[in-house]
Amino acid sequence: MEALNDILTTILPYTEWPMFILLIGGGIFLVFYSKFIPFRYFGHALAVVSGRYDDKDAKGDVSSFQALSAAVAATVGLGNISGVAIAIHDGGPGVVFWIWITALLGMGIKFYSGSLAIMFRGTDSEGKLQGGPMFYITQGMGNWAKPMAVFFSICGLFGFLGVFTANQFTEAFMGVVKPHETLFATSEYNWKLAIGFFLAIVTSGVIFGGLNKIAKVASAIVPFMVGVYLLAVIFVMASNAGDIFPALKMIFVEAWNFDTMVTGGFWGLVIIGVRRAMFSNEAGLGSAPMYHGQSRNNEPTKEGLVAMLGPFIDTIMVCTFTAVVIILSGAYLEDGSGITMTMSAFEKTMYGIGDTLLMVIVAAFALSTLFTYSYYGVKSLSFLTNPKIGKWYNMFFVIMIVFAAVASLQLVKNLIDLSYALMVIPNMIAVLYLSPKVNAASKQYFQKMKKGA
Repeated sequence: MEALNDILTTILPYTEWPMFILLIGGGIFLVFYSKFIPFRYFGHALAVVSGRYDDKDAKGDVSSFQALSAAVAATVGLGNISGVAIAIHDGGPGVVFWIWITALLGMGIKFYSGSLAIMFRGTDSEGKLQGGPMFYITQGMGNWAKPMAVFFSICGLFGFLGVFTANQFTEAFMGVVKPHETLFATSEYNWKLAIGFFLAIVTSGVIFGGLNKIAKVASAIVPFMVGVYLLAVIFVMASNAGDIFPALKMIFVEAWNFDTMVTGGFWGLVIIGVRRAMFSNEAGLGSAPMYHGQSRNNEPTKEGLVAMLGPFIDTIMVCTFTAVVIILSGAYLEDGSGITMTMSAFEKTMYGIGDTLLMVIVAAFALSTLFTYSYYGVKSLSFLTNPKIGKWYNMFFVIMIVFAAVASLQLVKNLIDLSYALMVIPNMIAVLYLSPKVNAASKQYFQKMKKGA
């Protein structure tokens, strides 16, 4: 494992700048090019996702709300709880500001990619509707761009593994329950292995049921788990109201710390923020369009507006609350990283029971993320082969859950960061290339909306 980690560590720096330029540069361009549509029509987006504008005759397998729930389930998870802690550990409190900036730009990116998911979708060999980067690359850009779609799908076979979630859930369980200290005196490694097998078995029960089962479970779990988590965070913030403003002030001040000790200096700090924000909301990654492409919706702009709510929910809201709790608790000054830092913050601020409560929340987050992530990998393998073979990805997915439970955080983090950075390149090139088509569609949509008003 150490040799693999060394290889990933060596390759990763070469992917950072292309990712940074495409996400930040591309995101800024799209926000201005859209004339700020994602922000001007935020209220309309909420109305669309509520079902007010649903078309019962539209093609698709799931509703826009279910597609958003499934996409958010894959992003509002341990990336928002432990991913933020990792970012603060690696870059300090100022990194949160750059997570915000990337998320705001991500709303623009997801508006375009969500629209493209409906605009360019086709049917597979089984006659089912399919959407996502592979389809808007090949259908929108033409066959000459198919190597980009293939490259995206190959990287997705690894990027869409649930390894980070399995790893951090295992760490959380070991940190709170400490079974290796209290039960049967079995070694820590054996307990981690057992947890991995448990996660693999539970996940198998859902993911082998296909998209509809995943979407139903996700739409049931996501609102509940986000609500409980936000209530816990609000309680902590209300109990420490006097520390909220200093915590936010620290984020803004440290964001411009040109003397930061982060590797790479100030730009290293920004890149950490971009990387963790992408891990949090997946804007520019191309994963969410795979779900949105299956929505019962024939109107690209409507789905784009639904998709752009994802970064606001999982990053602007959930990540911010997590960061404030970590900073005001002082947990960011400790040696721990990832889920252990967040659990320490909750334990300190919720009278010693916060870590147990967080463990329950983490379990819900972890399972919903594992349920939804497998679908992305199935679609990637299906594109490379066919749907019948693509379904076998689930076997690889559950095996890697067990592997991740006993692997190091550094190895898991490097594997995901590298895969994500490589996936961004073809996806963002396609989104930028096809953005004029999205603008034309949105212009027609809003004109029809005004006439109908």
